[in-house]
Amino acid sequence: MQALLALSRKIDAFNTVVGRWLSWLIVVAVIISSANAIIRKLFDVSSNSFLELQWVLFSIVFLLCSPWTLLSNEHIRIDIINHTLPLKVRGWIDMIGHVFFLMPFAIILLWWSIPFFLVSYRQNEQSFSAGGLPQWPAKSLIMIACVLLIIQGISEIIKRAAMLAGTIPDSNAKSSAHAAELEAERLVMNITGDKP
Repeated sequence: MQALLALSRKIDAFNTVVGRWLSWLIVVAVIISSANAIIRKLFDVSSNSFLELQWVLFSIVFLLCSPWTLLSNEHIRIDIINHTLPLKVRGWIDMIGHVFFLMPFAIILLWWSIPFFLVSYRQNEQSFSAGGLPQWPAKSLIMIACVLLIIQGISEIIKRAAMLAGTIPDSNAKSSAHAAELEAERLVMNITGDKP
């Protein structure tokens, strides 16, 4: 189990680095979007390449940061219900979700995204808009994201198995509430002045 946990730590470290660095592309997308809007308003000039580049940058962040989101336990779930359940039940829900839903979905999506990308690449598919960007680099993002998500899914399954076996502490025990819940409580306290 220790060898698998070491592998899990390496996967986590890799996806953390990828996620942290690529999340900065949101700032780049905002700068490009702002510059494009200002140039369009001041000089009545626009560029389809800049418009499409914003979409590609957002796609990079959305797709390639998804493993980091999973690692950080910030993916969408029904926390109001989940946090009322015992830790063992939450552990099994996570394990079943990863094994029977996340992994098959990511593998099937990878399987279908490879020919989707290859056809686009072989045709050197270009944008339908004049002056737009090539389409195949953006289509490769789906395939890359699936690979990253699959390896992060493996890491999550390893960690969940170790937690259920009692080898490592349960990560669900650390946080009794989701970050959004905690922020909402803090805002309510600030507005009303009430202490918990």
